Amino acid sequence: MSNPAQRKPEYKTLILFPLFALGMAFSYKLFIFPNQFAPAGVGGIATMVQHVFKFNAGYLNLLINLPILCIAWKLVNREFVIKTLLFTLCFSGGLMVLDLFDFSRFVYQTENGTSKILAPVAAAAVNGALYGFCLRCHGSSGGTDVVSFCIRHYHPEYNVTWITFTINAVIAGTSYFVYGYKFEPVICCIVYCFVVTMMGNKVLQGSKSALKFEIITQHPKEIADDLMKNLNRGVTLLSAEGGYTHQQKSLVICIVNKHQIADIQAIISKYPGSFAYITSVSETLGNFVKTK
Repeated sequence: MSNPAQRKPEYKTLILFPLFALGMAFSYKLFIFPNQFAPAGVGGIATMVQHVFKFNAGYLNLLINLPILCIAWKLVNREFVIKTLLFTLCFSGGLMVLDLFDFSRFVYQTENGTSKILAPVAAAAVNGALYGFCLRCHGSSGGTDVVSFCIRHYHPEYNVTWITFTINAVIAGTSYFVYGYKFEPVICCIVYCFVVTMMGNKVLQGSKSALKFEIITQHPKEIADDLMKNLNRGVTLLSAEGGYTHQQKSLVICIVNKHQIADIQAIISKYPGSFAYITSVSETLGNFVKTK
């Protein structure tokens, strides 16, 4: 992976961050605020303060993030900071503006007997996807991400994931006291954190996942020609030696789309004595074409 500090900035994606931010603001308004639970990160802190003091979460989100981003300006990649700042401004502004309108007709309410657990699941699904898109565009939704990277600047041995987990664990524990000494908001916060992480990772991986076949065979040329001709896939050939028989064989490596697994199995079965194993590839970079 290239060093972010050496990568050429891509500011053309700036236009997307206001859209991501407004989408997340709507998610807070429709799913989180009406159902009395705190999501992860700075948004969770702002949500709890709004619940207790009736102070709009947008203002507090801005007040917390701006000093963090000022510190990060000298410590983290500046493109990352600029895009995160744009998201923060639009998200906070969105919360302030949406507070002026009545969305009671559209919010997901649990007072009528519907499942409360669906509120954090729905919010996390939306926000996790938006969060993943922010990261793919070399930005962030602010808050704990920026704090984690700043801490890593001084303590590179620290794991960013565990830093974020610790912050969110404190927020989940605090929500027990904020929302009337109930465990339900804590559970909702935990569910939210889990789903938002899973959805964010899914978006980060995108549709670039694939399968890697490693084929040990005495027919490398035939299998390679078959793969290139019928599956339109490149192959890599390596020399190999059997540890038990010490016979000279070849290792054929080929990356394919998941829907091509049956085709490659059919090809391998034509060459007796060939052995293959499959590993998942979370993402492909460079010259790999997704075939239909």
